[in-house]
This record gives sequence, structure tokens and C-alpha cells, in this order.
Amino acid sequence: MANEAAFKQAMEAGYTFEGPAFVLGGAMLGDSAEAGTLVRIPLGTLNRHGLIAGATGTGKTKTLQIIAEQLSREGVPSLLMDIKGDLSGIAVASAGHPKIDERHAAIGIPYTASGSPVELLSLSDEPGARLRATVLEFGPVLFSKMLDLNDTQSGIIALTYKYAEDNELPLLDLKDLRKVLQYVTNEGKEEVEKEYGHISSASVGAIMRRIVELEGQGADDFFGERSFEVADLTRLDERGRGVVSIVRLTDMQDRPKLFSTFMLQLLAEIYATFPEEGDLDRPKLAVFIDEAHLVFDEATDALLDQLEAIVKLIRSKGVGLFFVTQNPADIPAAVLSQLGLKVQHALRAFTAKDRKAIKLASENYPLTEFYDTDQTLTELGTGEAFVTALDRKGRPTPLVRTLLRAPESRMDVLTKEEIRKLVDASSLVRKYNETLDRESAYEILEKKLARAKEAEHREAMQDQREKASRTTSTRQGRPTRQKSMLEEVMDSTLARQVSRTVAREVTRGILGVLGLRRR
Repeated sequence: MANEAAFKQAMEAGYTFEGPAFVLGGAMLGDSAEAGTLVRIPLGTLNRHGLIAGATGTGKTKTLQIIAEQLSREGVPSLLMDIKGDLSGIAVASAGHPKIDERHAAIGIPYTASGSPVELLSLSDEPGARLRATVLEFGPVLFSKMLDLNDTQSGIIALTYKYAEDNELPLLDLKDLRKVLQYVTNEGKEEVEKEYGHISSASVGAIMRRIVELEGQGADDFFGERSFEVADLTRLDERGRGVVSIVRLTDMQDRPKLFSTFMLQLLAEIYATFPEEGDLDRPKLAVFIDEAHLVFDEATDALLDQLEAIVKLIRSKGVGLFFVTQNPADIPAAVLSQLGLKVQHALRAFTAKDRKAIKLASENYPLTEFYDTDQTLTELGTGEAFVTALDRKGRPTPLVRTLLRAPESRMDVLTKEEIRKLVDASSLVRKYNETLDRESAYEILEKKLARAKEAEHREAMQDQREKASRTTSTRQGRPTRQKSMLEEVMDSTLARQVSRTVAREVTRGILGVLGLRRR
């Protein structure tokens, strides 16, 4: 009993905050929730990022859904990666269920079904507003890191960007970049090397192969116009609720390179364009990266360095990043150390390796006198999690086993008809789904090469005409010899006839002399 009282006192002191907060669930001591002992999450520290981890089927996606809809209610927009397709249900109010009512009675809070304002986005042919960016917006450094280029190859990419800038050649899509690379290696090589230095054809070939690999994962659909403006992620609806932007990625699991490329560019663009905000009472934007291991598994060392830098710096822009994955070990240590909110669902210990992973995971959380963390991690039920956050002074809150509230929205996919209605009502679909292909580096260089070829052709034709003219002039310049009287007589028709007659008669005479007369 004394332990229960100490527990309640510790939880109330640790999870009561000044300023806006939302209820994530109820505190549990043992296998049951302590009704009325609520686990609140302060909005003011959510720009310190977060982690949602746990084995398959333990409720990670629903936790993400809960946090996103509570943030929306508090006027915080969010961006979600919907890889399995079931997050779109956040747009529609839940139909309710007796199990939900039972859970909320145990927590000690009422249950209200509600949908959130949703905007569907897409990197491919999925319904929604198209997400695109230009090659130019990536910049040479980020583009080189994305392709994992060495120093020499990165230098060529930098040179290519510089040449394109100096010669007003817009780099919008991958065919623009390929065309400029081909030009500086072939037709324009002499001009470029005179101005910018030597270019290795072998290095350019290696870069081309990396670009082809990227194109094989559908990057052609991503690079181009119209570029997505990240300010459109921070919209509120007419009721002041944050818009939940959902990137539908159900066809992206076999294209991890494109997914990691998109995430890096998006975060870099947010960091570059959002103003410095300092400490706000709530974040301007929350970004949830589901299946985060897809980002980190495919990221090169250079990309990981870039991600770590962005995670450390982007919080000053009022943006919170939340990584959703199966095991905290999926997240690099340098990133994991920056994550203030941690929601750890159950981990399963089927092998010795699993047990080691659980031991390592337990060391990521504050020490507690109320739980055996290692053991409890394997006993958490579906919809339960260990939770720790940061208070307004940046201190970790007590580790608490939490019975999570239920999502207020549907815990399932939207129907095709519901998706179609969302898309038809979207202003962003009308804005971004118009395909633009304005004149850029590819078209400009094609015209330049065509003009050069035409000029060469005209020059060749002119040389031929001049040569023919000189030949004709030479022939016309020779003196004409006058025919003799004998030649004029022999050229006449009568003279030719007389010649033939004389020849015939002479022949007959000779044959007669030889005694070869006709019989």
C-alpha cells in the first residue's frame, strides 16, 4: 500500500506540467492501471524529438495515431509516413467498441470519437498531392552524399552545378543533370576544362551508374516540378486543428533508396526554410518516420552524418522528429541520444540475441524502483508501453508503464471512395498534380547542340560550293584551241560518209587482190 502511494505521488509529480499537454494514457503499477493517475506529455518539449519502438503487433502504429490526433487537436500539424496503409483512418471518427470504453474507464478519462483533418500526399502513383523536388534544390553536397560519391566524383558534381549556374542551365530533373554531365565530358569538354579544370570520364561514368540506380527506384517521379513547398505542411483547418499530412508509401518498401532520399531532402528543406523559433509552447510541426530502419539501413555514412546534424539542429526551428521502429538499436546512437520522448512497446525474447537486445534497450531508460525493466519489457501487453518524456526544464520524467488511450479515429484503412473524396476536396492536389516540364538544361543543351550541328552542316556545304566554284573557274579559264581546216572537214556529215565509203572500197580491193572473192 505504501508502495502504491509512493508510486502515485511520483507519477503525479513527474507528469504534471505548466503549459499545454495531452494525456497519453494511465500509469500502471503491476498489471493494472491506477485510475486517475495520468501520463501527460508536455507540448513544449516535443521539439526534442521522440522514439516509438516495439515488436511487430504491439501497437506502435496506433501510438503514432494517438499522438498525431492529440497534436492536431492542440493545433500542431504533423507529417506521417503511412507504409502499411492503415494510418489514413485518422481522417474518420472511430465507430467505438466496448473494449475501448473498458480501457478508458480503467484509465479514468472519457472517450470521444473524432476524426482529424487529413491531407494525402504521394511520392508515386498513390492518390494524393505529388511530392517533388528539383535537382537544383538538393544542391551538390547533399546530392553527392545521397549517391555516396567519393571526393573526386563529388567535385565533378560541384563543377556541374557551377557550370549550370554560370550558363543559366536550370537543373530540374535527372535528365537535366545527365545531359550536363554528358556535355561537359564530350562536346563542351574543351570549353569546360579551360575554365574549370580537368574532368575524368571514368568518374563521370561512375556517377552516371549511380544515377541510373536511383532512377531504377522511381526517382524520375520525384525529381522535377512543381516543387513541394514545406510551408504547406504547417496548415491549420478552419477550427484551428493541425492538418495531418499523410504520405502514402504502400509501394515504397521495395524502393528504400528513394524513401531515404525523400526524407533527407524534406528535412533539409525544412531546416533551410523554417525560421529560428527558440523555445515555443508547442512545436510548429511534428514529423513521424514510420519503419525508420528503412531510412537508416539504406543511408550511407555521409547521409547518416547529415541526418545526425539535422536532428540536432532542427529542433530550434520548432520541429519535432519521431522515429518509429521495432528496436531502439535500429537507430544510430548519436540520433537516439537526441530523442526526448520514448514510448517503448513490448520486445520479444526468442533467442539469445533478442535477450541481449532487450538488455541493451532497457539501458536507454531512466532507472526506476517500481519496475524490473528488463523483465517488464517482455510482459507488456498490446496497447501498453514504457513511457518517459522531458519536462519543461529538459529533465527526463519517471519511467512509467502506461495503459495507452485508444485512438479517437478509425483504426483501419479508408475505403477507395473515402480516399477519393479526400483527394477531390484537396487544394494541394490541384496545386501540385499539374505536371510541369518547362525549358531546362536538357532542352537548352539539345538546342545548342542542334545549332552547332546545323552550323557545321552549313559550313560543310559552303566549303563544297566554294570547291565546286573553284573547279568550274579553273575549267573556264583554260584557252580554247581552234580546230584546223582538216578537223572541220572530218567533223562534217558528208566527210564522215565519204570516209566510210572509201574505207569499204579499199577493203574490197585488198580482198580481191588476195583472191578472196565472194562466191
